Amino acid sequence: MKKIIFIVVVAAGSILASNSYAQLIDEKNVTITMDLQPILQLNMTTPDQIDFVFDEIPEYIGGITKYAGTVLKVSSSVSWDLYAAASSNAHLGGVGDIWDQQVIYGAGTSAGARSDLPLNLLEMHQFGPNNFPGTATNFADYSGAFRPVSGLGTNDGQNNVYVSAAGTPYVSPPDGEKYINGGEAAIATALVPGGSYLTTLFPVGTSDYYFVIDYRVLPGLPAIFPLASDNTGAVNDLVTSGAVGDYAQPGVYTMDVKYVLIENQ
Repeated sequence: MKKIIFIVVVAAGSILASNSYAQLIDEKNVTITMDLQPILQLNMTTPDQIDFVFDEIPEYIGGITKYAGTVLKVSSSVSWDLYAAASSNAHLGGVGDIWDQQVIYGAGTSAGARSDLPLNLLEMHQFGPNNFPGTATNFADYSGAFRPVSGLGTNDGQNNVYVSAAGTPYVSPPDGEKYINGGEAAIATALVPGGSYLTTLFPVGTSDYYFVIDYRVLPGLPAIFPLASDNTGAVNDLVTSGAVGDYAQPGVYTMDVKYVLIENQ
């Protein structure tokens, strides 16, 4: 009889232990959404207008340089490229790759006087090289020093501004043209990874996100712009594109330099 009682007690204890570990679960879900908006931010510090006034003979011979005319600062969450493209109303309108003439001095009918001044007579120099260039064998950026005036015969186009096809300043340059940083999108290595000038090292030259741009215009004497050239060194001065005796017609001329920051896709 004692044995039967013992078995019943054990069974009851087992049932109680099982009930003490029973668990009820109720579940609700919260969906977390993350929206990663692409950010491409180009900060530019520059005057609204950079003026080159040539009113002395030495300025024609030696040119005028505007140091630190433009400062560019990049912040981006995506891979990117940055380039400069020369433009004007005449260029956008398909008239030609030339400056817009705003004012004419004198009668404007002198023999040889030319108003079709090439956009690529403008030279640029960047502090901070292009560390992600394309495969081109010619100049990948504007980091080379301006050519000395004494070496006018050796111009090879290393500083002349890029000029896009007429009316297309927002079409990125092909491989073989200058970029400030990065290169043609089809080349896998020619892109700059996302980052910001706020988090990279200084001074200038150690950052892929901070650039200082100098500008130079050198008319020469006579004013034929002997350094006008494309990126391959093909000369585009007024005599080469015209005839001996041609020169720039005195007046006021304007053009734009568009700095374009674009996602590398």
